Amino acid sequence: MKTMHRCITMFLLLFGLMAQAQEIVRGVVVEAATGTPLPGVNVVVQGTTRGTATDFDGNFAIEAAQGETLVISYIGFKTQQVPVTGQPMNIALEEDSGLLDEVVVIGYGTVKKEEATDAVDVVSTEDFNQGPIVSAQQLIQGKVAGVSITTGSGAPGEGSNVLIRGISSLSLNSNPLFVVDGVPLNDGGVGGSRNPLNLINPNDIESMSVLKDASATSIYGSRAANGVILITTKKGKAGELKLNYSGITSVYEPVNKVDVLTADEFRNVVNTYGNDDDIARLGTASTDWQDLIYNSAFGGDHTLSAQGGIFNIPFRASAGYTDQEGILRGDKLERVTGSFNLRPRLLNDDLLLEFNARVSRTDNTFANREAIGSANAFDPTQSVYDVNSPYYAFTDANGTDFGYTSYLNAAGTQQLNLAPTNPIALLDLVKDQATVDRFVGNFKVDYSLPWVEGLTATVNAGYDYSSSEGFSQTQPNIPTPSIGFDGRRNDYTQEAINKLFDAYVTYNNDFGNNNLEATAGYSYQQFEFDNFSRSEERILNADGSLNEEASINQEFIDKSRNVLLSYFGRVKYDINNKYIIKASLRADASSKLNPEDRWGYFPSVAAAWNIHNEGFMSGGFFDQLKLRLGYGEVGNVNGLGDYNFLTRYVGSTNTAQYQFGTQFYNTYRPEPINEDLKWEVGSTWNAGLDFAILNSRVNGSVNAYLKKTNDLIANTIVDPFTNFGNVIPANIGDMENKGVEVELGVTAVETENFSWTINYNVAFNDNTITRLPDTQDVGGISGGVGNTIQRHQEGISPFSYFVYKQIYDEDGNPIEGAVADINGDGQINTDDRYFYKDPYADIIMGLSTSINWNNWDFQAVSRANIGNYAYNNVASTSAINNVFQNDILTNTHSEILTTEFQQFTEVNLISDYYIENASFFRLDNVTLGYTLQEGFFGNPLRIYGAANNLLVISNYSGLDPEITGGIDNNFYPRPRVFVLGLNLNF
Repeated sequence: MKTMHRCITMFLLLFGLMAQAQEIVRGVVVEAATGTPLPGVNVVVQGTTRGTATDFDGNFAIEAAQGETLVISYIGFKTQQVPVTGQPMNIALEEDSGLLDEVVVIGYGTVKKEEATDAVDVVSTEDFNQGPIVSAQQLIQGKVAGVSITTGSGAPGEGSNVLIRGISSLSLNSNPLFVVDGVPLNDGGVGGSRNPLNLINPNDIESMSVLKDASATSIYGSRAANGVILITTKKGKAGELKLNYSGITSVYEPVNKVDVLTADEFRNVVNTYGNDDDIARLGTASTDWQDLIYNSAFGGDHTLSAQGGIFNIPFRASAGYTDQEGILRGDKLERVTGSFNLRPRLLNDDLLLEFNARVSRTDNTFANREAIGSANAFDPTQSVYDVNSPYYAFTDANGTDFGYTSYLNAAGTQQLNLAPTNPIALLDLVKDQATVDRFVGNFKVDYSLPWVEGLTATVNAGYDYSSSEGFSQTQPNIPTPSIGFDGRRNDYTQEAINKLFDAYVTYNNDFGNNNLEATAGYSYQQFEFDNFSRSEERILNADGSLNEEASINQEFIDKSRNVLLSYFGRVKYDINNKYIIKASLRADASSKLNPEDRWGYFPSVAAAWNIHNEGFMSGGFFDQLKLRLGYGEVGNVNGLGDYNFLTRYVGSTNTAQYQFGTQFYNTYRPEPINEDLKWEVGSTWNAGLDFAILNSRVNGSVNAYLKKTNDLIANTIVDPFTNFGNVIPANIGDMENKGVEVELGVTAVETENFSWTINYNVAFNDNTITRLPDTQDVGGISGGVGNTIQRHQEGISPFSYFVYKQIYDEDGNPIEGAVADINGDGQINTDDRYFYKDPYADIIMGLSTSINWNNWDFQAVSRANIGNYAYNNVASTSAINNVFQNDILTNTHSEILTTEFQQFTEVNLISDYYIENASFFRLDNVTLGYTLQEGFFGNPLRIYGAANNLLVISNYSGLDPEITGGIDNNFYPRPRVFVLGLNLNF
């Protein structure tokens, strides 16, 4: 008993001495590079639960005794351990780019990369592609395994087709969901917009996270059916005001031209195969029409940004201006952008407010792309202008009137619709302009509830508004077959509004060496569209009066709204940073579907094992070794029309009126309906392995996936008189995607003055339709009426080419009209068509490298596709009889000199001879820069030069092997670009 008393007495004495030794330790934490105070830094006494966080000025106060150690940690900075000395502590944290890379933005939160259970890739500022980049998706082109990004053409600011792990639908939108600072964007843009993502100035983007598998995307439910790309913009830091200027000047040069007959080759063909009348129609000029419609173009992009603190409140603001011409004469994009971010912390840092706003105005001048096809087809022996043409162009210094060269009939108008229109007239006399305004903003509140440790409530309200106003106008003097044509004009205005409200709570707490994180929330998103257009075409009588019956004057009004209502939840449990389990569930209700099938439930589950943290791996070969396995489901109605389950009425045009007496009236017709439409549902299994060795100088990941999409929505034929039409969208098929992705990063050399890194990725993908009761002919082509070149069929890859099998002579030349009798019935008809290749690559690769030596930096980015095929529709229409049509002469592809086909027939048009291997290697960008450390009043100044689209290696004979959809017909060529730029911080 006495012994116990002595122990208690000794314990109380020691406790009192310890209590007396503890005191309030004060200090300040700043950023080492700038001396800027850092708010919200975690300060914890090592080995205890005592902790605090710095205030707005970086100050902290904590109870600690001399000899104890403070652990100072902050996301993005290296953690420091500092002994307590009893004196005021001044701590400078150094930025750690490695830690920044480890934090991954995911749906409704973030996660350390080491704790990620899903197939997620992050590309940040230092790894973005460089050059004249207008749209966000170009920043990561070729950077992420399994992500294919194909720009639609070489036009300035053109949109891109983005596919993550291949096609996932036959008729719905296959592009991923883009989320900007927590705001999911509209599915599409408004009229007059080249690309909805032109809203964002690429210079404002900090990082882009790509969520690829369903266990990662299912938290976004139906909108994430094709993957998610999360865009995080740059944020300000409290402290001294910092300014940055980034500017480039670019020159755009045409690279290739379609290989049509030259003037001499054309004359030879006409003289050889034409009659006397045909020969008499030849002109005396030698005109390269493609040289006339394409020209060198110029562009500039300038961004000025500022960041710092307003009363110690972090902010960032930027303004940008882009002016880019297209190589097609008259094409131009002009854009002004602005952004603002404010992130104050209140209530002892428990309350974080975040306001993001970005605005843009884009003025688009669209050159008439019909000029591309006309330049390929117009007679190269004719000059641009003709004194005998009635289509007035100009009067020369001698007072002579010149018109655009055209083929005229007896009435003095252009010869039928088969005659190509003078391409210069199409560029001069058709005006197409639009102004697009857009605002995307959100206000987010994060409140750490003081009465429950680790519990945070979040409210996020977002608003995405787009509006456009534009017109297209055709002048009266354009060559046309219409008698009395006096001009045409179409005016339009469109609005798209996307409203978002998210509310959710997150619980994150440690239990010993384990961590629990749980999220539950509600989301409401409403989409509204308001479209109006007015069309007018004037036709004059012979006396110059208006022909009211032949003229057109009509209006079109279309308003719609749809709503997506959602509940979601996610739980993640981390056991000793070794075993991680995550599960999520999202319930979506879409007003696009009937009430009985409106709700969809999309679960996911995933697990990861950090093998390198196991005891038996201590001191081993691997710096990181993690095994992942996940399964998830997502739904899809993206791109589906609104309210297909209800009867909708559409007004007729002025050319489809009913006459009652002497009056003509517009009528309304009901649209087809389908009351049984339901969700497309995709389920994905994903297995992955992440690794790093040699002090993380070699790192990478491997993913294997299997995705099955059920109840595909596609058009199907219904029995006559059972609906208000014979074709309706319905759930009629299934599809399977499977593949493997590999990513590898290597720091080959790293010294004090020199570093060399290499990044490589490769993805293999196979896509098959596994159920489709009705075959579908798709892929319309030029030549004939209603011809298609692709078909959807069970057991075949989507959009596969459906063609005749060409027969060749002993020299390997195609024999005209000779195709294989596939079914052996002794005759050639559509039953002899077969499936041959598809437009989507089996293998896509990206390879980039960067070198830094003292003040020099070098970057090269390249891509390759293997196994993609293209249909050369420009060459397939080449035949001798196509040169001579209805008393006109039409140029054709030089392929005619090889095949010498005489007749243009469907058999020749749909021959597999024109399906070409379009595999390619493309050197996208090469950049060389030099940094003057004290170049501008003591501030660093980086000057660099770059070249884009520098090299393409391919066996494809057409203009460009990279064609969206695989049908090459009058493609707007991608230019080669040379860039001079500078970047200045001050």
